[in-house]
Formats: sequence, C-alpha cells, structure tokens
Amino acid sequence: MKIAPQQRIYVCFFLFAVSMGAMLSRLPDIQDALQIDKSELGLTLIGAAIGALVSLTFSSAIVARLGARTTAFLTILGTSALLALVPWMSAAPFVFALLLMEGLLAGALEINLNVEIDRIEAQLGRGVMNRAHGFWSLGFFVTALVSAFARQAGLSVQLHLALTFAFVLLAGTTIIAGMRNAPARPTLSHADPGHIALPTLGLLPLCLIGIAAFLVEGAGIDWSAIYMRDVFDSEPFVGGLGLTFFTFFMALTRLFADPFVDRFGSRTVTFTLLLVSAAGLCAVWLAPHQSVALAGFALMGGGCSAVYPLAVSAAAQRADRAAHLNVAALGQMSFVVFFLAPPLLGFVAEHAGIRTSYLACLPVILSAMACIRSLPFSRRMVAA
Repeated sequence: MKIAPQQRIYVCFFLFAVSMGAMLSRLPDIQDALQIDKSELGLTLIGAAIGALVSLTFSSAIVARLGARTTAFLTILGTSALLALVPWMSAAPFVFALLLMEGLLAGALEINLNVEIDRIEAQLGRGVMNRAHGFWSLGFFVTALVSAFARQAGLSVQLHLALTFAFVLLAGTTIIAGMRNAPARPTLSHADPGHIALPTLGLLPLCLIGIAAFLVEGAGIDWSAIYMRDVFDSEPFVGGLGLTFFTFFMALTRLFADPFVDRFGSRTVTFTLLLVSAAGLCAVWLAPHQSVALAGFALMGGGCSAVYPLAVSAAAQRADRAAHLNVAALGQMSFVVFFLAPPLLGFVAEHAGIRTSYLACLPVILSAMACIRSLPFSRRMVAA
C-alpha cells in the first residue's frame, strides 16, 4: 500500500498525541496514587517542560544530522515508552525524572515533524501544516474518548498506558519504516544551520502567538478533567467529556482550516480564532452548569486550533537562518508553555480556585492579538 509522505507525518503526529493524551487524561488517577495536591502535581509535570526546553535549544543540529526517519523512530516510540512507565512510579520525584527524559525526546520530535511537514508543503505547493497538526488533535480526541470509557469501566492506569504503548509501537514501526527525508526549501538551503536555537528579535511576536495557543491548549488538556471533578463533582465519564470536546473541536478546525487560510489569510484566521479562545475561557470561568463548561472547552479547542501551526509556517519560512533553528526557537518558547501550563495554572488553582486559573489566560490572548501583524497575509516567504 502506497502512503504519501505527508500522510506518514500525519500518523506520527497522531501517535505522539495518543501517547501523551492517554497519560494526561489519567492525571486525576495519577494524582490520587501519588497522594499529592494540585500544586505538587504541577511541579511534578514541569519535568517535561525542562526536558523540552533543553532539547529545543540544543537538539536542532542533531535532528538535522539524523534525518526525519531515525529521529521519528527514537522520539515517537521513546516518548510512548516513557509515558507508559509513569503510573508504575511510586513517588513524584520518579515521575519527574521520567517526564524530564520524555521532554528531551518531545522537543526533538517537535522540531523534526514541523520542519519535515513544511518541506513537504513546499513540494506539494499547497498548505498541509494545519492538517498535520489536526492529526495531533485527532489523536488527543481519540485517546480522550477511550480514556473516558476506560476510567468509567475502572481500567487500571497501568494497563491502559501499556495497551497504548503497544498500539503506538505496532503502528509507529510500520509507518515510520517507509519515511524518506524531504529536501530543504531551495531558498533556505544555504542558511546558517547553527547549533543552538534561541529566539531572534524578529521571531518574538510569533513566539508570543505560539505561547497563547499552547497556554490555552495546556489549560484545556491538562486541567479539564480535574476542573469538572472539583467544580461540578462530575462522574468520570462526564468529567472526561471536557477533554473530549476540547480535542474534537480542535481537531475538526485544524483538519479544515487550510482552505480558509488560503482564502482569508493567516492574520484574519488567527485573530478570529484567538477571539473564540477568549470566549471559551470566559465560559469556563463563569460556567453555572457543567454543560456551559463543556461548551467553553469546545470553544477553547476550536479557538486555539490553527494558531500555532500558522506561527510555525511563518517561522519555518523565514530567510534569516535554517528552518530547524527557527522552528526550534518558536517551539522552545511556546511548546514549553504547554508543559508549564500545569504548574502555573495549578499554582493559581491551589491559591485562587480552579475557575480563576482559566481567567489568568486572557491577558496572554490579548497580547497575542497585538502581534497579528507578524504573520503573513498568505503562505509565502517571510522576510528576515
């Protein structure tokens, strides 16, 4: 069976999300097993943020040297294996150490898949970046739905994550084996490859846009189940629907966003989606009933959906240096926020209430709106 290059990347995004989503959807159970409070849980999860920060800063040259296929093998299967070990740990420091190693692999994975899909996009002559990230969201949706049933049925966290790893191992080995490295964009082939990825002044507005998207994504994915449990005392299945709705509408929007971007431009689409995110955050903050909260999570998912992929496209096409470095630097600032969201929001939740933690995301959304001009009107080369 012939599988197109972009479809292999789609599956890679999907499998990474399945692994991560399975673990995150069981955070209430992991928290109970470790006997720690929300703030301590957030500090435990920060291990992944530290690992990702180190990897995104220093691994771009390694990723370029290893190539797409080898990097995909190491990072997709490696992250899944490490996440499957989390529920077997008896204390929070051990979980921290595992997540630190997972973050190192996740940072390299982020660079690899985004650069590769940008190169494939250049070969195809049409946008597929949002669709690729749509499969990331689709993976979270699928695993959230499965996890809701697994929790309701009383399936142990250990067995749940072990079965998830078995699926990723089988599917990942099959798909990644046929990957081939796509050629670099001709206009970027002589850019300085560099070794350390740090944001440049021109990249900072794109970083802020990415940070806003990932903060909303982290708030929806990491804390929705705990929010539903603590605020409305929802039963496990209903509590899991917050994550399910978030990831479903995130995936749906990403899968169909590219034609709208081609027609209306990156700026218009991004501004609109940020407004939708803000509306969703307000709904969750003020929700008088769990149905309103679920609607808020749906709006948050749809709102933050295509914002980060559009920032990645703009960063990858900048002509000032190699795409690996710009994508890594953008990911360094925004992808790490995805991991930092748990401790930051957990701290707010512990001291001001979990509702207020969602309100705290709004200033970042407003700041991102002020940076819209850093995006191109359409898919084209961004000036250095």
